[in-house]
Parts: sequence; C-alpha cells; structure tokens
Amino acid sequence: MFQSLKELIKYRDLFYMLTLRDIRIRYKQAVMGFLWALFMPLVAIAAGILIKEAMATVSGRPVDMLGVVSISVKVLPWTFFISSIRFAVQSLVGNSNLVTKIYFPRAVLPLASIAACLFDLAISALILMVVLCFARLGVSIYLLWAPVIILFLVLFTTGLGLLLAAANLFFRDVKYIVEIILMFGIFFTPVFYDASTFGRLKILMVLNPMGSILECLNQCIVLKQMPNPHWLIYAGTTSVTMFFIGMFTFHSKEQLFAENI
Repeated sequence: MFQSLKELIKYRDLFYMLTLRDIRIRYKQAVMGFLWALFMPLVAIAAGILIKEAMATVSGRPVDMLGVVSISVKVLPWTFFISSIRFAVQSLVGNSNLVTKIYFPRAVLPLASIAACLFDLAISALILMVVLCFARLGVSIYLLWAPVIILFLVLFTTGLGLLLAAANLFFRDVKYIVEIILMFGIFFTPVFYDASTFGRLKILMVLNPMGSILECLNQCIVLKQMPNPHWLIYAGTTSVTMFFIGMFTFHSKEQLFAENI
C-alpha cells in the first residue's frame, strides 16, 4: 500500500492533468459556467429551509437565522461527499480505454474525480464565507478546527470512493445501490436538522461518520464552540480507517482491473 502511495506521488503530474480535465469537461459549454458549482448546494439549502419552515409550523416556533446558517454550513460538505462518490464510482469503468491500454496507478482516476469535486467545494465555500459575513455570525478560536474536520471529510470520502470504484468494476450493480443510498442518505444524516433533535437517540445520527463530521463542523463554525471530543475522535478514527481500507483494497485488486473491466 505504501508503494502505491509512492507511485501516486510519482504520477502527480498525471493526477493534475486528469483533475483539470474533469473540471474542464464539467464546465465546458455550460452557460452558467462555475455557477453550476453553486446550483446543487443552493437547491439543497432551499429544500432544507422548506423542511425547517414545515417543522417550525408544526411546532409553533419561528425559523431562526442560526438554523438556516447551520443548514448552509452542513449542505456544502454533504454535496461534496455525494458528488465525489458518484464520480469516483464510475471513474474506472468510464475510463476503460486508459485502464486497459497504458500503465499508471489506477487510483489516480477516482482521486482526480474527488479533487475536481473539492474544487467545487472551494468555490461554494467562498460564497458561504460572504453569506456568513452578511449574517454577522462572527468567528471564534474554535474555527481553527474546521480545516482538521474538512481533512477528515476528504480522507473518509477518498477511502470510500476508492473502495466503491474498485467494487463497481467487478460488480456493475454497485453504482445503482450507491445511487439509492445517496438519494435517501440525507434523511439519515443530520444535514437539515441537528443530531440533538433526537434527544437520547442522537448517538444513532453521529454513528454515521458523515453525521459526526457535519455536527463537528456545525459546532465550530455556527455554534462557535469546541467540537464534541467524542464525535471528533470518532470522526477522525473512522475517516483514517476508511482511507487505509480503501487504499489497501484498491491496491490489492488493481492487477485484476484490466482483465475484468
């Protein structure tokens, strides 16, 4: 596995080229250009606000600005996650001509797909910063935890993306299963609501690694407090574990890719 990491560093120029290719293909001849990077998060935020409004109507409590900002903060990493997984799952099968004809570390393909989605996340984050400034949310020392939590997000997404990309090459129905899970996954992840909404059952929400990551981000950015240490440790442990599981599985099956694609 460590040999695979060395190869990825050796082929970093190819990684940069494939990442730029994915970005260019995504926005080529698009009328809205880079605004498409904001479209999905904006739709998700609008849906979240609608759900918040419905819950407020039922409970008789008004929708507060903090709740809207919380949705905005958690929607961006969630859309990065689902976009990355969707593109990573198809990355090997969609580039079968490269996989079968020339040698290079095959992990470059799903990694380039994820890096292109990370570019989208960066654009969305810049817009979010403007929104947070207008909302006068303010900053705190706990904001320094945000880059660490984003790193956990990237590690978890990368590991899962590599694992599913390899699985989809051998079992083509994996992509359909992934689509179904991603479609309904938002209802089992605290994106439109806080885990605390479920009281003692909130542990079920944060057992989902994405749930713990999103809750920690919400705490350090929106609530301006130290992320829950237990959730933070859990998020970090599961993210690093998933990254190494994904890398190991992908590397161990890489020699079989060309003959099974």
